[in-house]
Amino acid sequence: MAYDNICRYLAVEYPDAFVNWLLDGDITAIQPLPTELNLEPIRSDALYLLPDRNQILHLEFQTVPASKPTLPLRMLDYWVRLYRKYSCSIEQVVIFLKETTSEAVYINQFAVDKTFHSYHVVRIWEQDSSLLLTNPGLLPLAVLAQTDSPAGLLEQVAAKVDMIKESDKQRNISACVEVLARLKFEEDLVRQFLREELMRESPLYQEILQEGIQQGIQQGIQQGEVTLALRLLTRRLGTVSPMLQAQIQQLSSVQLEALSEALLDFSTTEDLIAWLQVHQ
Repeated sequence: MAYDNICRYLAVEYPDAFVNWLLDGDITAIQPLPTELNLEPIRSDALYLLPDRNQILHLEFQTVPASKPTLPLRMLDYWVRLYRKYSCSIEQVVIFLKETTSEAVYINQFAVDKTFHSYHVVRIWEQDSSLLLTNPGLLPLAVLAQTDSPAGLLEQVAAKVDMIKESDKQRNISACVEVLARLKFEEDLVRQFLREELMRESPLYQEILQEGIQQGIQQGIQQGEVTLALRLLTRRLGTVSPMLQAQIQQLSSVQLEALSEALLDFSTTEDLIAWLQVHQ
């Protein structure tokens, strides 16, 4: 989540940087759009409307290529929803952040039967860092770019951060740089060049930290609900198979609460199976 938040922050704060970098133009008319698309809600990482082109630029940042549903299907889903809403040209770009040998990062299309959809893929570790170093909005991505000298690249980025005059912007960009740098470099190397106090003073970093704490609390509550439901089911039905336990682990808090009430009427394991089939 921290990596997504970092990249979303950069995309929101510096739309001109991403639009002109990825579309290789001199575009000044950029209108950020709401990133939540209707139907079953899904949220894109960044959407920009470019009125002069009658075009939308859609960005997705990926740390790893694996996802559920698969990334190609997700990109098609995004495209369909966007086109239904805006009826204009849509340029989609997936930016992979962490270097990998997986062949999945070279896939740039969805193809099933007669349905075909393509999008653009950027593997950040193949990018020339020189362009990314020229704009504060792209500076944090520069640490993940191609380099023969990791220490030299970090030193360059740190020097650029120090040149940012506005204090809040400097702190936030520093936090972005430090978090993303940990995808590629050992923490000791990062700390040699980046000032950790800048990151910790960053409002963005504090927001991410608080969000992580809240997620941890929620996960703890949900795990407690799972444990209670399994304990009650064991008393009611006897042994619950690992397969059924795995299904129960995937239930939401609302579903777990409903299960805790419904299980009082269960007589056999088949009752549990039938309930799960209806409520999953």
